Amino acid sequence: MQVKQLITDMARAAREASRIVASAPLDQRNDALLSIRDEIKRGRDSILASNESDLEAARRLDLDDAFVDRLALNAPRLDSLEEGLQQVAMLPDPIGATENLRKMPSGIEVGTMRVPLGVIGIIFESRPNVTVEAAALCLKAGNAVILRGGSEAIHSNKALGELIARGLANVGLPAASAQVVPVVDREAVGAMLTLPQYIDMVVPRGGKALIERVSEESRVPVLKHLDGICHVFIDRDADPEKAMAIAINAKTQRFGTCNTMETLLVAREQVAMLPRLVAAFHEHGVEVRGCPESRHCAPEIVISAEESDWSTEYLAPVLSVRVVADVGDAMAHIARYGSDHTESIVTENIQTAERFLREVDSSSVMHNASTRFADGFEYGLGAEIGISTDKLHARGPVGLEGLTSRKYIVKGDGHIRQ
Repeated sequence: MQVKQLITDMARAAREASRIVASAPLDQRNDALLSIRDEIKRGRDSILASNESDLEAARRLDLDDAFVDRLALNAPRLDSLEEGLQQVAMLPDPIGATENLRKMPSGIEVGTMRVPLGVIGIIFESRPNVTVEAAALCLKAGNAVILRGGSEAIHSNKALGELIARGLANVGLPAASAQVVPVVDREAVGAMLTLPQYIDMVVPRGGKALIERVSEESRVPVLKHLDGICHVFIDRDADPEKAMAIAINAKTQRFGTCNTMETLLVAREQVAMLPRLVAAFHEHGVEVRGCPESRHCAPEIVISAEESDWSTEYLAPVLSVRVVADVGDAMAHIARYGSDHTESIVTENIQTAERFLREVDSSSVMHNASTRFADGFEYGLGAEIGISTDKLHARGPVGLEGLTSRKYIVKGDGHIRQ
């Protein structure tokens, strides 16, 4: 079968299944998640065998260790998948309740109801755990989902897809409620992006090249972020110990995530702490690239930053550092070079903090906290489908609520408009 026709058929089936999932009671949707959990538990041997096929192929291609690690499934990661399914099943129902019902002068009552989006396409790379996590969130929110993973994880994703389908069948939901694209042809991605009659939203999760392609080609609405150029600003009124702890954690807790700090901004009144701070980064193996003022503080460690460094998402042990005049200067830098992802201010001055929180236009803005907290689980969403830096529909970490929309509910008793 040609790829375009395969994806069209899958999308058409997903549209039909979405109506069934949307009307399924909460107990049935939760039972589906628990049934998928049980199938994964029973199918561990087949999952690990399929994953080993992907890992062998990755090693033959001499892919780097970090890539292979993202691709790998093992007992603890399967434990985490099973626990995640149970946690999502325990979350409150995100759909169906009528909210803000109020009586109007005409006598009608008007409110809103959260409803599923319909069919969601997830296009992702490397991590096969996304297959299960994304399916769980979409199903809980009453949506059908089509999952297109990377070619490097095709065996793992197909194995997981079979177990998901089995779990859905166990509770009477159609297998088309959560489908894994079974081919690696890149044409499958292009096909998904041209089916707005069946697919309501596409979520790309992966590298910048993938997200740019999806954003440019899609006729379906896209929920995405391109870069995670996150900043920490150490204000003149910062507590030095808090600043040290937050900056070090924001950069070194994990290097390859979109909520990792890539640029540190330091108020001029705080330059005295730069030698100690730069030395701490150096101990963590971080290469520091700085402006002339920051280089002057630790010339033996800090190398010269280029203009491009301020707009680079390193996803690596590299950090750019800039000395700024004040909070206004810091916000101007963020506005010019940032990617609207996550920014944090370290200060004991509440007025300065409130100004920063109010005026910085990013999807997450923090006070005295590491940017690494910009995560659906840490925000109490249970999990996340991704992070959005767009301003329409959803922004920031996107959990169950971001996979829903609203419709108006009107109640009357024979009311007619005069």
